[in-house]
Amino acid sequence: MKIKILYEDKNVLVIDKPSGISVHPDLRSKEKTISDWFLKNYPKSKDVGESLFVGDNEENKKEIKKSGIVHRLDKETSGVLLLVKNQKAYEFLKKQFQDIEIKKTYHAIVLGIVKKDSDTIDKPIGRSPKDFRRWLAGRGARGELRDAMTKYKKIKSFSQGKNQFTYLEVYPKTGRTHQIRVHMKYINHPVVCDSLYDPDGVCPKDFKRLALHAKSIEFKNLKGENIKVESPLPKEFANVL
Repeated sequence: MKIKILYEDKNVLVIDKPSGISVHPDLRSKEKTISDWFLKNYPKSKDVGESLFVGDNEENKKEIKKSGIVHRLDKETSGVLLLVKNQKAYEFLKKQFQDIEIKKTYHAIVLGIVKKDSDTIDKPIGRSPKDFRRWLAGRGARGELRDAMTKYKKIKSFSQGKNQFTYLEVYPKTGRTHQIRVHMKYINHPVVCDSLYDPDGVCPKDFKRLALHAKSIEFKNLKGENIKVESPLPKEFANVL
């Protein structure tokens, strides 16, 4: 697994995560993950972070180690991913995420022509009643509804034959699971090539992955300095645009 490092100091590193690789194991797949790569290259950081325990009861619970993982990206999302090398850095960065102090910028291609040049989607997210893998904003959401806010800015719209698309810059103000994908679906402009939230939707020509890329992340390091790291736009995006 070849992973490009975008930034590194003695406490943290930021990598350019490829699309198609999970951040950590889930016990269902034997595919290599970012966590596996991290453990191989930073073995001293094996116990940094928290573990996830899965199972129906205490007797059959299994541990998933999330070494170095302080936040995550969906498997098909590419771009900047922040990892930590020690527990002090983990607690420091975790608090920044919890306090919504870390700034994240994504680029996305969505279906249809988005009319507004910019807008904010402020809609709580809950579970989908139809599919346990999916989340839902608005009417019908089940379980605990969690506040979620996503801002976006339109970069350009374009067409391919009869199909129309919009290229957006997106700023999630909260960090809910699948938040951007759920909010774009809510406003009837799903992220293209999203097999979970828009399985029957069209994809731009020669585009075969979720059209969501984590473009940049801005955080404070342990010295209190502001660090901003950017990921180059993947070639699939550049070719389509």
